Amino acid sequence: MTDVHCHGVTFDFVKKLKKDPFNLEILGDGTQTKSYLYIDDCIDAIETAWKTTRTQGNRVETYNIGSENQIAVNRIAEIIIEEMRLKNVNISYTGGVDGGRGWKGDVKNMFLDIAKLAAKGWKPKLNSSKAVRKATREIILSAN
Repeated sequence: MTDVHCHGVTFDFVKKLKKDPFNLEILGDGTQTKSYLYIDDCIDAIETAWKTTRTQGNRVETYNIGSENQIAVNRIAEIIIEEMRLKNVNISYTGGVDGGRGWKGDVKNMFLDIAKLAAKGWKPKLNSSKAVRKATREIILSAN
């Protein structure tokens, strides 16, 4: 498995657990919540925005692309452990900075308002949990 093109919490957790299937260190306190989107939903969102937006002159339309819910980093770890079929994994936390963030600049709670794009008919097919699960399966398969 190479990290040349892969990064993010899902990839990082899989990489850490492949290296040591009994221990997982989580940056922060694990309560950080994020909105995760599967790549196919992202592509579909971009296509919807492109096809439904009428530009006038130099005017540019911007859209938030995200999911309709959030998932805690702790739950992401649980999903990855389940998908890797691991048992007795010891989870530790760095404690983080500034109220449990994983690092300086990390966002404790990320949840984008996607109403503008939803009004154009777009909706993600997968929620955050299912997006993480599917991405995890694909990361595991690509490593084999």
